[in-house]
Amino acid sequence: MTIDAKKLRDGANIEVLMHVPLQVTAELGKCKMSVHEVLKLGAGSIIELDRLAGGPVDLLVNNKLIARGEVVAVDENFGVRITELVQRPI
Repeated sequence: MTIDAKKLRDGANIEVLMHVPLQVTAELGKCKMSVHEVLKLGAGSIIELDRLAGGPVDLLVNNKLIARGEVVAVDENFGVRITELVQRPI
């Protein structure tokens, strides 16, 4: 098989995966809370996370860390600008 034929075959193989849905999560931080604490939450409650304000946001695909980024405002929505790709998904 020639290199061009191999590229063509590999391209066709990847095309099969292009429409597979993935779970993408932008994680600002974490914390542990008891059921009692969760039940006390209401409008205006503040939850302290394990990260500093303005710190990097983890980007996970199917619960695997793939990148880090920063929160940005896009029109009236929030998004994540990727600033670092993780070498090996964790």
